[in-house]
Amino acid sequence: MGWLDWVVLLVTLFAIVAYGTWKTRKNNNLEGYLKGNNSENWATIGLSIMATQASAITFLSTPGQAYEGGMSFVQFYFGLPIAMILISVFFLPIYYKLKVYTAYEYLEGRFDVRVRSYTALLFLISRGLAAGITIYAPSIILSTLLGWNLQLTCLMIGVLVIVYTVSGGSRAVSLTQKWQMAIIMGGMFLAFYYVIQSIPDSVNFSEGVDIAGSLGKMNIIDLDTDLSNRYTLLSGLTGGLFLFMSYFGTDQSQVQRYLGGKSLRESRLGLMFNGLVKIPMQFFILFIGVMVFVSFQFNKPPIVFNKHTVKMSAQEKQELKGIENAYDANFEEKKSEIMNLPDNAQKSDYKKIQLLQERQDEIRADYKAKLYQIDPNYESKDSDYIFLTFVLDFLPTGLIGLLLAVIFSAAMSSTAGELNALASTTTMDFYKKFISTSDDERKDLRAGKWLTVMWGVFAIGIALVAGLFENLIQLVNLLGSLFYGTILGIFLVAFFFKKIKANAAFIAGLIAQATVLIIHYINVTSNEGKLGYLMYNVIGSAVVILIAFIIQYTTDPPKSEKEIEILDKL
Repeated sequence: MGWLDWVVLLVTLFAIVAYGTWKTRKNNNLEGYLKGNNSENWATIGLSIMATQASAITFLSTPGQAYEGGMSFVQFYFGLPIAMILISVFFLPIYYKLKVYTAYEYLEGRFDVRVRSYTALLFLISRGLAAGITIYAPSIILSTLLGWNLQLTCLMIGVLVIVYTVSGGSRAVSLTQKWQMAIIMGGMFLAFYYVIQSIPDSVNFSEGVDIAGSLGKMNIIDLDTDLSNRYTLLSGLTGGLFLFMSYFGTDQSQVQRYLGGKSLRESRLGLMFNGLVKIPMQFFILFIGVMVFVSFQFNKPPIVFNKHTVKMSAQEKQELKGIENAYDANFEEKKSEIMNLPDNAQKSDYKKIQLLQERQDEIRADYKAKLYQIDPNYESKDSDYIFLTFVLDFLPTGLIGLLLAVIFSAAMSSTAGELNALASTTTMDFYKKFISTSDDERKDLRAGKWLTVMWGVFAIGIALVAGLFENLIQLVNLLGSLFYGTILGIFLVAFFFKKIKANAAFIAGLIAQATVLIIHYINVTSNEGKLGYLMYNVIGSAVVILIAFIIQYTTDPPKSEKEIEILDKL
């Protein structure tokens, strides 16, 4: 990185923090701190919702996901528009009618305080862990590729977020997220431009897409019905639908974004804006990864993208050198075959290229296996490093700083929304419910700010002890899927099954969460075909509804209308 990159990075980050802090400096009551005094319009709500979900992991991991697995990941989002419609119709009117601060307040009125506290606790566990991952994800990659200190990088992101989130609360989060999304998308469009520019002039855009398609990167729709397959049309429209209904409808980090709307209409429009724009945005980010793959058919990529230093003997270095030579020769042969493709190439013309690509993947796998054999701490799954490697190698000075600002902005926007929601839930569902029942606004506001600091420190702590997963975006979705099914199931029972009472709902929630965790344990330890984690959302919701029905109808069956009429007369 040059000095200009540092200037662009630091000016961008500190300008965002200063803007959010300054604009919300007069926020001096709990409603303003937690709900922004219901002042947000639909555009701010929509962008804030997208920014909270689109963490740095989205912009680091998603292109790498496409580089290795193609476009099929976009199917994960196919249930999103349907979820937005259902939430707008069924969830939002109830929240606005009751004027709740958190989604879980509703559950106490519908059931009892046990159900409210239990559901809020599940949210705090899942979102608290996720907040740490959203700080850790960019930190581990930046520290590895740029040689930065990992702990200091985590602290930098965490402290910057804490400053303006504590200062301005929900309003500061929403205002800064608008500018963060503008910076993020502007940076990604610039990155896409330079990806295309890195492809030789002799290869036009459509030919590049053909190359990607021939090598299996443009398969968008998968009609496979195998539930162990993570990214299919079926999993997107079932597991994805339930995940998004729970995330956007019951996760306070998202609910808080639209509870601050000027009206029910503004919040609905914000949700629908997210439903319409999110899929094209994810498609575009995935497509960047695919075009990076095309670029690396002509510009030799490193044999491994994770630049973790491994100490080795002279003999081990010699063995690795032999693998590197085979990799280089394979790449040059494949590049020559691609450059000599005939005009209007047919499927058969790509057969040798496909074989050479398979060979390249095998060589890389052998190389990483050798590194892992030498150093068991080496993380061989390196897809999260692919996009940033391209940025550092191909973007001009200044724009590298901007793309790093994009990554930091995404981390900050998502983490800020999470900390704000964690503090709101802790304040309203636990502190004011069980500790302080007074109406002292200033005392409650101070408590809300200190709880924001507490959760910020907790998230930084998780970031400092976190370990790298197969793919970071999958880790965040997995964390959500472990808890969201149960949470959504409780809310669905509350909304649609009026005869089910508190005791049945509470016990069903406990059983459903235990069921999901047991299934996940079996899934992780089993060598057989594994269930895709998106289906945890369906299972958790279904178990809550089923068990609640069984308990309610066996222990306290609803009385018939005739029985109720007789009892009323007595």
